Amino acid sequence: MSATRNPGTWRREIADARERFLTQQDISPDIVRQPILASWSRSHRRGVEADHIDLPFVDDLDTDSPLVTAAAPILRELGAQLQSEPVSILLTDAQGVVLDRVDSDPAIARYLDRVDLAPGFSYAERFVGTNGIGTALDEGRPTLVQGPEHYAENLERLACAGVPIKHPVRGTVLGALDLTSWAGESAAMMQALAGACAERIERGLLNTAGLTELALFREYLRTSQRTNGVVLAVNGDVVMMNERARRTLSPADQHSLMEWAADVRGEPGPVTLICDLPSGLVARLGYRPVEGRRGQLGGVVEVRFSRQPVAARPRRDVAALPGLVGGSGVWQRCVAEVENCYRQREWVVLSGESGTGKLALLRAVRARHDPAGHFRVMSGEESADPTMVDAWLDAVSGELSGGGGVLVIRHADRLSPEALTGLGSLLQASTDCWVALTVTGADDPGVATHLLPHFPHTVTVPSLRHHSEDVPELVTSLMAGLARGHRLRFGFDAMQQLIRSPWPGNVTQLRSVLIELLAVRRSGTVHAGDLPAQARSAIRRQLSPIEALERDAIVRSLTTHGGNKTRASAELGMSRATIYRKIRDYGISGV
Repeated sequence: MSATRNPGTWRREIADARERFLTQQDISPDIVRQPILASWSRSHRRGVEADHIDLPFVDDLDTDSPLVTAAAPILRELGAQLQSEPVSILLTDAQGVVLDRVDSDPAIARYLDRVDLAPGFSYAERFVGTNGIGTALDEGRPTLVQGPEHYAENLERLACAGVPIKHPVRGTVLGALDLTSWAGESAAMMQALAGACAERIERGLLNTAGLTELALFREYLRTSQRTNGVVLAVNGDVVMMNERARRTLSPADQHSLMEWAADVRGEPGPVTLICDLPSGLVARLGYRPVEGRRGQLGGVVEVRFSRQPVAARPRRDVAALPGLVGGSGVWQRCVAEVENCYRQREWVVLSGESGTGKLALLRAVRARHDPAGHFRVMSGEESADPTMVDAWLDAVSGELSGGGGVLVIRHADRLSPEALTGLGSLLQASTDCWVALTVTGADDPGVATHLLPHFPHTVTVPSLRHHSEDVPELVTSLMAGLARGHRLRFGFDAMQQLIRSPWPGNVTQLRSVLIELLAVRRSGTVHAGDLPAQARSAIRRQLSPIEALERDAIVRSLTTHGGNKTRASAELGMSRATIYRKIRDYGISGV
């Protein structure tokens, strides 16, 4: 409120400005504060009604959560201090659902009941418009909303000071603390009290946080204090990164580091890993597990950097291999290594997750150097039938004695024991054939014993999440092959969602997403909300068919109801608590 205006004049000016805004008239930014005007605009875009409020109600509140447990004594203490003052103290979850309310005055308590500012009701901005709770959660910062600054007219008698409450380790928003009083009361006092109270709750959460997070957090702090380099900490739920990493690394490099760190999480002992980052830096990751009484709690990663010597960098023309795209350093290095093995006629094992493009890479290398040459692919799964093992080995023997060409044994780690033994014997014979194996892991005991001794090279084909900067180029290439003449364009938000996705199924899964998208549209601009469900899930493992169906159903319902979790949960026949848990478990975003 301007110091040059008296309260009555200010309230009339704000009320007039809100009326002009709602009737789509221009208003002066000198009258309405910028955060309030921005919130009014969001509320209008969301279709919030200004003349009444219709709030969703949750009847299965989680009143035993760490947030409620940590906040309860602090709310009661503050309530006692404010006894007889016209103030109510409210605690909400991250979706704006009121979890607890402490009243110091019967009159304001009765009014809050009339406007449903009570436990179980959501005061998220998308339902109520501009208010201290929902706007603080949307903005992620303390927010004061006074009188007619509220979007809904039946809240203009109130003043609300809301402050987000964040997890002390993860930094994620857990909920909000709000002090609500009559408009015209001491707003500065309310905002200061709300901020101090929220800080006390966060300190209380630190004391009740899981032992896993606390032990990992302490080791992360000790490591960060010991070194001036980049430090990360990871476990199944938490990724922490120190200020030096945030200040010196690009977002793409940060993302790549977190993916590499997540991949080594769970190793039983210290691990050193060398990886290429999108910027051209080479990162040396030193992973050290953190142990607790119940086993490994996660790990801390120290990172050192160097730039590759020019002579050691892969040749830039490897991207010209037929049918392949991707200019990232980690991908080009892999391609260059395989191509060099082919030139030297040295056999190679390609290891990597399913869908990374191992077979496509081998086809491209052959097509570049010997486009008319013989190329035979045989699958290890074909030997699973005991009656077919002899026939399968006879076919391999014929290829090896055929006088050249390329033989690829796919899924060599799925060979039957009899086929593994027989193939190992056949590979001892002299042959002009160039042989390559593909496996999902070179540590399979049977492969290591019977086959690896015959292959001087093993090349790891990187997972898509480790060269996510190639996703835009891959999307363009895949779309051209799937639908010639399509007129689809990808908006920035959609492409960022594709780049950030973990892609447990790698390029194969990306192709599946594009096929699913093309089945429903062939033109226009694709936004994040238009992407299929599997592209809006941040889970790093492959889902079972039943899990995938459940995830897709949740995404469809949330999309249909504009992100309203109450309506979606009712449609799906699950509680609101369950749908929140499923959204977290499946890593659903963009809804």
